[in-house]
Amino acid sequence: MGSAARAEAFGPQTTSRPLRAWQQAALEQYEQSSPKDFLVTATPGAGKTTFALTLAARLLQRREVARIVVVCPTDHLRLQWAEAADRVGIVLDPNLTNAVGPVRAGTQGYVTTYAQVAGKPMLHAARATAVKTLVILDEVHHAGDGLSWGEAVEEAFGFTARRLCLTGTPFRTKPDERIPFVRYEEDTFEGDDGEGGVGLVSRADYTYGYKEALADNVVRPVVFAAYTGTSRWRNSAGEVVAASLSEAGTRSVEMAAWRTALDPKGQWVAHVIAAMDDRITHLREHGGMADAAGLILASDQDDARAYAKIVRRVTGKAPELILSDDPKASKKIERFATGSARIAVCVRMISEGVDVPRAAVLAWMTSYRTPLFFAQAVGRVVRARAAHEAATVFLPAVRPLLSLAASMEKERNHVMPPPRSQPDEELEGLDLPPREPTEGGAKEWEALEADARFAHVLHGGTAHTGEGSGPLGAEEEEFLGIPGLLTPEQTAELLAKRDDELRLRVEAARRIADDDEHFLLVEDHPDADDAGRSWRDAAELRREINQLVSRVSARTSTPHAVVHTQLRKSVPGPPSASASVDVLRARRERLRTML
Repeated sequence: MGSAARAEAFGPQTTSRPLRAWQQAALEQYEQSSPKDFLVTATPGAGKTTFALTLAARLLQRREVARIVVVCPTDHLRLQWAEAADRVGIVLDPNLTNAVGPVRAGTQGYVTTYAQVAGKPMLHAARATAVKTLVILDEVHHAGDGLSWGEAVEEAFGFTARRLCLTGTPFRTKPDERIPFVRYEEDTFEGDDGEGGVGLVSRADYTYGYKEALADNVVRPVVFAAYTGTSRWRNSAGEVVAASLSEAGTRSVEMAAWRTALDPKGQWVAHVIAAMDDRITHLREHGGMADAAGLILASDQDDARAYAKIVRRVTGKAPELILSDDPKASKKIERFATGSARIAVCVRMISEGVDVPRAAVLAWMTSYRTPLFFAQAVGRVVRARAAHEAATVFLPAVRPLLSLAASMEKERNHVMPPPRSQPDEELEGLDLPPREPTEGGAKEWEALEADARFAHVLHGGTAHTGEGSGPLGAEEEEFLGIPGLLTPEQTAELLAKRDDELRLRVEAARRIADDDEHFLLVEDHPDADDAGRSWRDAAELRREINQLVSRVSARTSTPHAVVHTQLRKSVPGPPSASASVDVLRARRERLRTML
């Protein structure tokens, strides 16, 4: 019997899976008053979809509504909602377009997107008022993405019988845009910068935060592993600037150092990918997660493709590459969610609503730093499947991200502060500027290189460097990052100890990749001999030494010439241009000890 026939024969079936305590409590609160509007704020991974469809099934069974309309952010989520609805006996059409007028026979509603509603709001209004309808606005904060979207949602569903609003992040980057169907009250608020005031604050009818979900074992605890490093770039004046990610002075220098660290040509990205892969291996072999996987978030498609190549080089396995304009993106997400691939590289595709329960590791290699995107992205790796599972997020040690990580357990509301006399720089510049200069403009930034070093673990809002913690045994290492079994200090110490190992691993992977490239060149010339290989080794070593000298110079604020002089005193011999391969290797190792 098909889905439509089953629904017509038996009506909607409530889910066979027992409801979580918060879902049951929210349902009881709703049914006490049967309100026209109901807003549920629940942390990502808590089970908002199950709650909403259980409520929808009950309202259909009692004939309080005759149709369900779900509005969600993306096309991929349309399919996810339709499949979830089918499991509880509700047939929702995920393919109903604006070109089709009425809701198709044999269905009890449809799933659409905010963009489609904005395209023809009156069409959706006609569908939602033809019969008594429950409209489920998934991630309703998207209705505040622009005045046109918000106005369209109000126009389409302003006269609907029932509205259920769902969100995991009830706040927006533009504070002056009100979210439709959300109740606001004047109240005091506290901003991310610690400053507050009096403004309009959203009020949810039921709230289930990360702290509560963590106590109920609904979500995984999150350990944030912050990595610093020295970035070197050339500014618009042609000057070479060097700065540490975690010690940059001004905001502009911090932004430039961050952008340089994310550049695929540097070593920061490769180092963090190696750390991420190491964590996945431990989860699979010792953490009780045989299918553990990781997500890498990139800023744009060019970076995503470059990061995918680095993953292949460092781990030996190609990742799943998921790009927003790829027509096969949804299928790739599904394949990754149900498959065994270790890592997926994506550009905003896996940011909210996408369910990949086996993903427990996230590498933050994107320039986005809005609270909304941060909460939704971290939400992709916190969905718990069993006890003793933990999530790890690897991120640059920059203030904006560390601040968001420290406030992970903080309950948030959508705040509309009073207008400011001056533009708010932080709100208007939440994401990093484009990498390329505008047409006709001067090149303001050029990445040169960046290294990576473990900085600290952030857990429960507190930073732990690992210094002074007790010794780590083999059994402790098996439980990396699981609260109660390995302390945050011990977790930090373990990551710090493995930092040098990862650096050597990345360097070895890069050398192998270079050797493969050299081999392709050499095999075209059968007469190439060992002397030719030695010449290439020496050239490569000189290049490495020059890079390492630059890094030591930047880290110690010592001129390049002085570093070269110190190096020749430590490892005697002729200048690099005429030194033997053995001397060059010894100098390279000496420089590594200076970092």
